[in-house]
Amino acid sequence: MPRLSDVIAVLDEQYPPSSAESWDAVGLVCGDPDADVHRVLFAVDPVAAVADEAIDWGADLLVTHHPLFLRPVHGVAATTPKGRLVHRLVTNGAALYTAHTNADSADPGVSDALADAIGLRDLRPLRPDTGEPQDKLIVFVPEPDTPQVLDALTTAGAGIIGNYERCAWMTSGTGTFRPGAGANPTIGAVGDVEEVAEHRLEMVLPRRIRASVIAALYEAHPYEEPAYDIYELADVPTSAGLGRVGVLDEPESLRSFTRRVADALPATVSGVRAAGDPEATVRTVAVCGGAGDSLLDVARRAGVDAYVTGDLRHHPASEALDGGGPALLDVAHWAGEWPWLGRAADRLLEGLAARGNTVETRISQIPTDPWTLHEPGRSAGTGRA
Repeated sequence: MPRLSDVIAVLDEQYPPSSAESWDAVGLVCGDPDADVHRVLFAVDPVAAVADEAIDWGADLLVTHHPLFLRPVHGVAATTPKGRLVHRLVTNGAALYTAHTNADSADPGVSDALADAIGLRDLRPLRPDTGEPQDKLIVFVPEPDTPQVLDALTTAGAGIIGNYERCAWMTSGTGTFRPGAGANPTIGAVGDVEEVAEHRLEMVLPRRIRASVIAALYEAHPYEEPAYDIYELADVPTSAGLGRVGVLDEPESLRSFTRRVADALPATVSGVRAAGDPEATVRTVAVCGGAGDSLLDVARRAGVDAYVTGDLRHHPASEALDGGGPALLDVAHWAGEWPWLGRAADRLLEGLAARGNTVETRISQIPTDPWTLHEPGRSAGTGRA
């Protein structure tokens, strides 16, 4: 049986907290990292009904997509609904963990599950992440001293590419210089021209650690004044990012596609709304789990036939259609994210199995969409003048 810290390590590996938006609040909300975990319940929302389900089932951990707290708090007294929820979980030995925007942008993530549910293939990000900004360091080192400089730069965090470290490229050449008055040269003498066999050493590094890598370079390099260059590398799109774009096996009308989406997602009171010509052909589709009207322009530029997301507002949707955008399908926020729960549970089990552990998982079937009643409006022509 794994400890909570083991389970969190797998979840953080699948959905790195560092990839969450700056305004988000993800990770462990409450729970003892040393506690054993036998049962894990997955749900979209950390609400009272879901907490009741977790406690009744005997879950040791509740994993939700939406955070319980998005704003700073100074206490969790049981005098508020969220405070009571935390107290109930803690009292009954259930931890709470959130994976929100870090699960949205993961590969695979929330939008992959939505795309798969409605039958899209050949997926790619709608708005790709570019990864962490990178620099390239080029430094010239006397050949005998290259190993110590390379090791120092590696220790400082340079030279990591994927699962590899101490990555570097070297070539040999001749460096030349003449020490001036006041210099204290490691090689040669003031006023004399020197030629030295040197390595040109190249390594990449995250831009955020540039200062510490340069400090390590000066500490390890034998020269009084090391010669080096720093280049800021261009951003390169990754396979992670918000939303997904894919294609249907066969084109179909917007009317038929809307029915497909409704059948693929859990039922909600609001169902699925569509905007556009019902007989228009749909083949290429963009999706974004949750609220996606911030990506309306991105979907238009992607040239898709339809865009599936949630929480579409009147004015942005109307303006997007007038601007030549794709047909729009508005699904319930909860329903568009619910397919991810099963994927997240599977990834947790796979990650734990690789470590020699396992847990029992369960997907909450409680519909936490807040709307409970829908009454269709009057048919055209029956309203008052």
